[in-house]
Amino acid sequence: MDNIYIEYNFTIQPKEPATEILIAELGNIGFESFVETENGVTAYIQKDDWNVSILEDVFILKSEEFKIDFNKKEVEQTNWNAEWEKNFNPIQVNDLVSIRAPFHKNPNLKYDVVIEPKMSFGTGHHETTHMMVQHLIDLDVEGKKVLDMGCGTGILAIFAEMKGANPIDAIDIDNWCYLNSLENVERNNCKNISVYEGEASLLEGKDYDVIIANINRNILLKDIKTYASCLNDKGILLLSGFYKEDIPVIDEEVLKYDLKLDRVIERNNWVAVKYIK
Repeated sequence: MDNIYIEYNFTIQPKEPATEILIAELGNIGFESFVETENGVTAYIQKDDWNVSILEDVFILKSEEFKIDFNKKEVEQTNWNAEWEKNFNPIQVNDLVSIRAPFHKNPNLKYDVVIEPKMSFGTGHHETTHMMVQHLIDLDVEGKKVLDMGCGTGILAIFAEMKGANPIDAIDIDNWCYLNSLENVERNNCKNISVYEGEASLLEGKDYDVIIANINRNILLKDIKTYASCLNDKGILLLSGFYKEDIPVIDEEVLKYDLKLDRVIERNNWVAVKYIK
């Protein structure tokens, strides 16, 4: 039986930067997936995780800087593909990487990641995924052991394999993301990616040369210790899913484990940071 989700349709004026802030706040209270629309964003949360007062602590909804209206309805997962086909536009990163659905024209860039996004977070439209792709463009991952934690659609794991990484683990706590990543790994003919459903507890006894974690601030702060323990000497930790003003608190936690901040990419107040062990 398909899971029942609650769909919220938000109309936002002005759209930026309110959309990104709203997505971050909703992600922190259990919303799983987001589709940016012409007038705002559509957000989804499992009905089992929903309650009538769930939006009470979403601060941007109380802001006088933005006008945000919304309506909600119940949907089943089986309805989601049509929603993506209406809203998912292909993107390009640094004129090197294209991220597109099968029904989009191939722009013939060096790297072509083809995904059927369904409802997984991480289509490349979100600033953080875009910046993580930028980091990977500049990294030599040939023959490196890579972890994509919170893999969503599997974009970052797939791109890492295209750049020569081997082996790669892709992990997501959400069953829908797990299944979607399996499909996208196969769609891109990847042979070196293992996809798992679960959380950081799966990492016990593992080691990696590169760890990618694009999740959110709270989960990162909880799991950084685990990531650091799995990272090989001179390994690289890429973190995103938080704002520029969150860097000090993230930095404070990471530095406990003898990693050094090497690079920060910023995009519309979101950041993706690189640490070296």
